[in-house]
Amino acid sequence: MKKLIIPLLLLAFSCENVEVEKSASKLDPSLLMSLASKNADGARKTVTSSGDILADINAALASRGMQIQVSMMEYYGADETGNTVFFNNRGNKQLSADFVPADPRRGGDADIKYLIDDTESSTSSGLTGAQTNSAITSSMNTWNNISCSSGLAINTFGPLPIDFGIVQFIFGLGGNGGLFTDVMHAGFLPAPLFDAIAPNGSSFILGVTFTFNWVDGDGNPTDIDNNGKTDVALREIYYNDTFGWNIGSTYDVETVSLHEAGHALSQGHFGKAFRSGGNNKLHFSPRAVMNAAYSGVQREIAETDNAGHCSNWASWPNN
Repeated sequence: MKKLIIPLLLLAFSCENVEVEKSASKLDPSLLMSLASKNADGARKTVTSSGDILADINAALASRGMQIQVSMMEYYGADETGNTVFFNNRGNKQLSADFVPADPRRGGDADIKYLIDDTESSTSSGLTGAQTNSAITSSMNTWNNISCSSGLAINTFGPLPIDFGIVQFIFGLGGNGGLFTDVMHAGFLPAPLFDAIAPNGSSFILGVTFTFNWVDGDGNPTDIDNNGKTDVALREIYYNDTFGWNIGSTYDVETVSLHEAGHALSQGHFGKAFRSGGNNKLHFSPRAVMNAAYSGVQREIAETDNAGHCSNWASWPNN
């Protein structure tokens, strides 16, 4: 099994201006406990936004000299189609983004690593952290087990008792300013975050994935491997705690996590949406995990999902 090496770049959001190493080979328990204590009571229930959440995030990142920028968010609808929203105020027409194999800014190896925030893993609907963590882990394993991407290893640090999350930190909903690994399942968050994503978003957004790109000293997205795609620093996933989450029925945690993990692994939405004449129920053609809205429990990768994954990862790490 490949050695796990985590890139640790703590963004300087803390009022205490805690200084840490920009690169580390492991998670420092004392540092994590310090972060846990600083964020234990940091959540509030409102979000102040200009109306453009991506611009707000990037303004916060830029004001602190951070060399990452959020480039897009992709959200998954409950009974209406989700959406992909790009940050594109520079007029940059390059919208594709992907991880770079052996990117030294991510630790220098070819694995994709993820963690789960165990401090916000239980749901208001009554699911325990153990239940949701198991569902999320299963969804990641499903992508990891696709045969065409044998060069890709998706490894986990497991659930950790630390309140992770850059986006939620910026908007005062807990979390912290740390870039800890490639994919962060940052927890089940209250309505205000999703209402900041879209008007009344908490009523229809099940989950959202934010993509952060590396930028250079001038704030321009980088492409160090010259593949025509901007370089992904990390992807951050949030689940909407407003909904009645379940295991194996509506709304199934693993189904939604499988979809959001697809975004984390560089897949977009797929399929044509339509409503049936009789009950006005939303349908997709073809039905797939990466459809833009929930259409029932779906824990197996469809043919189109497999094709999308293979197009991204079959040649990894020799892209």
